[in-house]
Amino acid sequence: MNRPAEEGGLAAAPDPETFACQACGACCAYSAEWPRFSTEDDADIARIPAAYVDDPAGRMRCEGDRCSALSGRVGEAVSCRVYAVRPEVCRTCEPGDPECLIARRHHGLPV
Repeated sequence: MNRPAEEGGLAAAPDPETFACQACGACCAYSAEWPRFSTEDDADIARIPAAYVDDPAGRMRCEGDRCSALSGRVGEAVSCRVYAVRPEVCRTCEPGDPECLIARRHHGLPV
């Protein structure tokens, strides 16, 4: 049996039902400071519709702490309006990773 990573063992793979991104969205509604553009060049950012880009801040536009490209209800059913051209930080976010768990806890979702 694998012990949890925090006990020095191997972490089990996240449960696909618990960490289904399209039933969560917590990471996209956690902070207006994220997602920031980090590795994108101007051409990458230009592919994202301007209505979703906060150029002066170098990030996606947010409505409160929620990315404006997120549609649906966090913890129920969500989707990304710019999924095909989303920023690199969004592409690297993985279900069950530390950032995912922080965002899920913030929204009171199971971890």
